[in-house]
Amino acid sequence: MAKINLGLHLGFATTRFTDLKTLAKIISNEFEINHVQYVSDIINPFLPKSVIKDKSHELKNIFDKFGIISKHSFTSSRNSYFADRDKRVREMWLKWFDNFFLSSSILGVEGAGSILSILDFQQLNNFNKNRNQVISYWKELSYLAKKRKLKYLMWEPMSVRREFGDTIKNTSQIHNLINKRANIPILLNLDVDHGNHYSNDKNDSNPYAWLKKLSKFSPSIHIKQKTKDIYTHKPFIKKYNKNGIIKPIKIIKTLSTDKIKEYYLYFEFSFREREPFDSSSIKDIKESVTYWKKYLNQG
Repeated sequence: MAKINLGLHLGFATTRFTDLKTLAKIISNEFEINHVQYVSDIINPFLPKSVIKDKSHELKNIFDKFGIISKHSFTSSRNSYFADRDKRVREMWLKWFDNFFLSSSILGVEGAGSILSILDFQQLNNFNKNRNQVISYWKELSYLAKKRKLKYLMWEPMSVRREFGDTIKNTSQIHNLINKRANIPILLNLDVDHGNHYSNDKNDSNPYAWLKKLSKFSPSIHIKQKTKDIYTHKPFIKKYNKNGIIKPIKIIKTLSTDKIKEYYLYFEFSFREREPFDSSSIKDIKESVTYWKKYLNQG
């Protein structure tokens, strides 16, 4: 049976905790977890390289002091990236990712991830050409990541076609294409809330079907509570768990059949900058951790 580690995607923290010592103390002492998925907004890759190095080493020392481990990292922003129409902009994003890989490497990350890129509405009319362009840049990313001593990259299947990987079939096709001639493996970072709800295949909106088919390629998985409405990213708290379809015991059983030795389940919550969501974020994360640990401790 695969080992399952519980962790926290740090996207919620980027403007709520600019004092990283305070953040680390809360993660370790209040949430009582020691795995995090570092995100690019913590140390912006647009900063000068010398600043990135200094701040990354500073954060690594803080993480070490509190026993926090970051095996995986992920980009925070939603951008066109390598689908941008201007080659100069695409080349700029290569440098941006290289700086992100630099931070990740200093923090001890073994696999860095991102969405592939995002097409605009017009680019959908020539989907294959634009998809192939994006894939060619990801092959360059694999070279940069290897130079930064990362073991693998990850890409996240999304929920609409122009963001790539909206169905299980499309994800499998892209995954095969992107790994041809890649310098290091390019794996998946699945999200239990993603998938095309309007696909003709009902499995494409079923998180357990995604896990059953593709979790063997996904050492990192984003988790959040999923309800019948499309807009989710909800924490695992009582009022959402009552009607939520993400059941920890079902996730654990689904993953236990895979050959991967170890999974990292990262809470990826989106607390709106509205009350009471903003002020309750810490409380809701604590409740989510307690809820999941109850099931993981049964294993």
